[in-house]
Formats: sequence, structure tokens, C-alpha cells
Amino acid sequence: MSEKWNNFRFKFPEFILLLLILLSGITLNFSGGGFVLSLKKIGFTALGTVEKGFHFVVNGISDSVSSVKELKRLKKDYNELLLKLENYEKMQRSNADIKKENERLREQLDFSISMDEQNFPAQIISRDFDNVYSYLTIDKGSVNGIKKNMPVVAFQNRNHGLVGKVVQVGAFTSQIMPVYNLDYIVSARIQNSRDLGLVSGSGSSDNPLLMQYIRKKVADELSIGDIVVTSGENDNYLKDIPIGTISKIISLDYNSSLNIELTPIIDFSRLENVIVVNQKQLNDRKGE
Repeated sequence: MSEKWNNFRFKFPEFILLLLILLSGITLNFSGGGFVLSLKKIGFTALGTVEKGFHFVVNGISDSVSSVKELKRLKKDYNELLLKLENYEKMQRSNADIKKENERLREQLDFSISMDEQNFPAQIISRDFDNVYSYLTIDKGSVNGIKKNMPVVAFQNRNHGLVGKVVQVGAFTSQIMPVYNLDYIVSARIQNSRDLGLVSGSGSSDNPLLMQYIRKKVADELSIGDIVVTSGENDNYLKDIPIGTISKIISLDYNSSLNIELTPIIDFSRLENVIVVNQKQLNDRKGE
């Protein structure tokens, strides 16, 4: 074995030559900057990867924050739009209500102007629903020219009708006894046949009025839906003001006259404005 190792041994000159070649290569690498460039490339790559990752994370956080802010802004804008829409709808409803109210007041004013008698448009400000002797309170009184026992009418749904009469007058308000009050009685005629009777209240605006003292023998001449109007006798009321329409005709064996139920012309549940009439004085038409 020692013989083989002795044969494999480098000679000194050859060793020196190999060492010089290796040193020359290393020197050339350093002097050419190749080795340094490789280290720079490695460091730049590592640093660039870290920076890119950091930039990605920062951008992700920034985008998330921006998204949250944008979502909040959109939600705020959405809520503001909802509020504007709600206000617009309220304004539309309000405008529609105002338009209807103006139409009602214009109709009442036109009817008031068309009357020959002096009259005073008024508004109902309170009413009693519980008492069978119910009363309505209006916003006009003695300072406006209102007097006790003046008849009260209304214009509603393009029809005029009897509301009642003034029973109490204050300086700025007055009390009206409506036709459905249990104590209310008015002389009336059936418009078509001109038969005379008395109409009284039943204590509630939801119940029909009652007409009595119409002879049984005229029953065949009467029909459901016939209009009953004021007779105008005794100067208590204007003549031919509609009171109600016949809804039921009752003939009792023990009674010589008919009991006739009437549906009031005026819908008292929707009544807001009335006209108090001074039938003893004509309307002033100087402005016409």
C-alpha cells in the first residue's frame, strides 16, 4: 500500500503550479467584482422580497381601512337618501292634503257666496261623541254675528245639507245641536210627494234619523232613496234644505202613520266646516 501512496504523491513543482492557478482565479474574481456582485445580488433579492412583503401588508391594511371608510360613507349617504325620500313622501302627502282641504274650502266658499241669505262659514273645533244629547262647538261667536237659533248647514261631497241649529252663543265660540241629537225636531217634507212630517234625532250620528206623521195611504208613493227636506214653516229653517234620504219604511198596525228611517245627507264623522245662516238678512253682494 505504501508503494501505491508513494506513486500517487504530487511533485513539488506540480503543487506550486496548481496553487498559483487557484490564487490567480480567486484574484481575478475579486478584481472583476464578480464575487461582490453575487453577494450584492443575494442581499438585494432578500431585501427586495422583504420590502415587497411589507408593501403588500401595508397596502392591504390601507385598502381595508379605505374600504371601511368608504362603506361608512356609503351607509351615511344611503341613510341621508332614505331620509330625503321619507321627507319627500311626507311633503307629497301634505301637499295632497292641502289640495283637498283647499278644494273643500273653495266649495264651501262658493256655496256661501251663492246663498241669498247672510251667512258665516265656521270650523268645528270640538264635539261630544258619548252623550246622546251631543253638541258641536264652532270657532265663531257673537263678535262674528252669530245668534241663537240660527240654522246651520254644510256643503259636503257636492251636496248641501242640514247640520242643526245654534243653541248657545259665546263671544268667540258657539254650540250647535246637530240633527241626530235626541232632542232635535224639525218640520220636514218628502221632496217628491210633499207630504209633511217631523224629523227627530236618535241620539247618535251612526243611527238613522226618524220621520213620523206620514200617512199610511201614501206608502206606495214612497221609495227607498227619496230625499227629505226642511219644510221652511215657522221661519225656523230655510226651505228645501236636504236632511236625509229614506232608508227604511215601517208600517205598524196600531199606528195610523208610517215610521220612516232616514240616512242623514251629511256624513258627520267627516264634517269639518259648517255655515251658520242668518236667514233674516240678505247676503251683501256689493263686491260682485
